[in-house]
Amino acid sequence: MESLELEKLQLVPDDEVRETNTISSRGKRDLLVEQLKKVTQMAAPMVVVSVSQYLVQVVSLMMSGHLGELSLSGVAIATSFTNVTGFALLFGLSGALETLCGQAYGAEQYKKCGTYTYCSIISLLPVCIPVSILWRFMDDLLVSIGQDPEISRVAAQYAVNLIPALFGDAVLQPLNRYMQSQGRTLPMLLSAVAALCGHVPICWAMVYKFGLENVGAALAVGLAYWFNAVLLILYVRWASSCEKTRGMCWNDFGPSVREFWRFAVPSAVMVCLEWWTFELLVLLAGLLPDATLQSSVLSICVTTTSLHYYVQYGIGAAASTGVSNELGAGNPDKAKAVIQSAVGISTLEAIIVSTTLFYCRGFFGYVFSNDEAVVAYVADVAPLLCLSVVVDSFLAVLSGTCGDAGVARGSGWQHIGAYYGVGMPVAVLMCFVLHLGGKGLWVGILTASTLQAVLLAFITAFTNWDRQAEKARARIFDGGSCSGQGSTTEVEVKLIQ
Repeated sequence: MESLELEKLQLVPDDEVRETNTISSRGKRDLLVEQLKKVTQMAAPMVVVSVSQYLVQVVSLMMSGHLGELSLSGVAIATSFTNVTGFALLFGLSGALETLCGQAYGAEQYKKCGTYTYCSIISLLPVCIPVSILWRFMDDLLVSIGQDPEISRVAAQYAVNLIPALFGDAVLQPLNRYMQSQGRTLPMLLSAVAALCGHVPICWAMVYKFGLENVGAALAVGLAYWFNAVLLILYVRWASSCEKTRGMCWNDFGPSVREFWRFAVPSAVMVCLEWWTFELLVLLAGLLPDATLQSSVLSICVTTTSLHYYVQYGIGAAASTGVSNELGAGNPDKAKAVIQSAVGISTLEAIIVSTTLFYCRGFFGYVFSNDEAVVAYVADVAPLLCLSVVVDSFLAVLSGTCGDAGVARGSGWQHIGAYYGVGMPVAVLMCFVLHLGGKGLWVGILTASTLQAVLLAFITAFTNWDRQAEKARARIFDGGSCSGQGSTTEVEVKLIQ
């Protein structure tokens, strides 16, 4: 029998074997090109969306920064504190919808998209209440940990007036994930750009024209977030493209809430641990001898890397949607091609941005401040900032494709190890023991980001994508009156009446 099999193999011409291998390679190449086009088409508008929404807070920071060094430091501290305690939390919790809605849409379980989204909004709004109470007493908390009393007073004033923006974000973030999971990027783009374009003149008028200064800058953020959310609500209510997915099944409400929190908590842990580390740098800088200068420069660096991170998040979000859709549809090979495409795009973008930032380091600081000392210090830290741009590019994309697509397990522990087991001790050592100041803090965070990117790269490389596709489809089709599109027991209401 063995000799017969050997003879059969020998009868196959070498040219035919080579042709088969060539076709296989060509098929993979065609698949990669196809997914590259899809990711690019979705990533481009998602980059604009994520950057536009982030720029709303950056514009307010810039407007306040030109009021004086005290305003810049106070608003910078407030922005850091509100990010780590509120906006990062909502951003992370709503990330569960990238898995749930993405896989439901890929499996053509359309009504589950609306159910998950509605459950998310209902779940996130109560979260804003204790966060708002915390912001009310921010000044006492900051003074208790050694921050300057004047800076703490300005920070607390800004944070209290940012509370309306927090509730707006609790509605906006789930709507963004709902639209993203279906590839509806154009409405998101138009609403985000419209909100940003309206925010710039409104913020300027409230800060300078009406003399509200920092209070006006904070209130303008809330107006922009709510305006963006209302535009998306109107689109979901009236657009025919959302007709299949805007329904909700009350019979699935309880299970959907539980499923949402099952994915929301680890997603929030991953996001918050990372964001908290960056924002903690600004707070640590406030403990240095020249607290005002150090806080201002570190805040500018964090704002810059965060802005770039949102560019990469747009790419990662597009990849996360693609991976979730393909896993839900049972296509693991296409899911892997999506990741390869996203990494290629992010690498090219990182090279362009880091090179540009390095050559503009001498005058980049003037965007945020007119203080010569601040501008000079920013130029000194810029090379480390460029390295962070490169590392964060891989980190944002891999976090999106692994964490948000629901395939990484134990990512919270990896974040704790990278950022708090390695990064923060290195930062404290460099800053307070070796007396490198703000640059030492940034070396620590760069070390943590690099380690985390390497860990996620290993997870991606060794993930069993066939198994992940099976788990995704099992989760979507498991129970619930909405798991089948033609169920006669389905109780349906409109998500937005």
